[in-house]
Amino acid sequence: MASGQEHEKATRLWSLIFGLTIGLLLDIEIGIIGGAAFAVGGFWLSPDLDIHSRPFKRWGILQVLWWPYQRLIPHRSFLSHGPIVGTSIRIIYLTMISLLIFLLLKILGLTNTSFSINSIHEVIKQNPKHITSILLGLECSAWLHLFQDSNIFKKMGRKRHRR
Repeated sequence: MASGQEHEKATRLWSLIFGLTIGLLLDIEIGIIGGAAFAVGGFWLSPDLDIHSRPFKRWGILQVLWWPYQRLIPHRSFLSHGPIVGTSIRIIYLTMISLLIFLLLKILGLTNTSFSINSIHEVIKQNPKHITSILLGLECSAWLHLFQDSNIFKKMGRKRHRR
């Protein structure tokens, strides 16, 4: 299992590698977005949001948004650390919390901005490469976290030394 510092060091390196790779393969704008999403996934939407971790602390006063998540999701369970499932749950959770806050502000009359599912659908429909790059960046950062936690890198290093 990797420490918080190891996760952060790897996230810095791999967000750059991920962004450059996507940028070279597809488009520089898509690469920048993907690399930024990878960094956000590692630093703010980490699988370790289920505990009092560095990513949790980065939310500052907004940590309160993640308290229900921490109470509902057991640490290192499939729901937080499962491939695809963990990232999906964090994205859905954050989306639902954001919608609840938006609706509360709307009910209280503190915003007059209109919002609809159709407007989200339009953004997704008009920017499929951008959305895909964001989702891949978030998921790949979670996979990096999972690989580090599984000690695969350390096991690979030990095998090389045994020869």
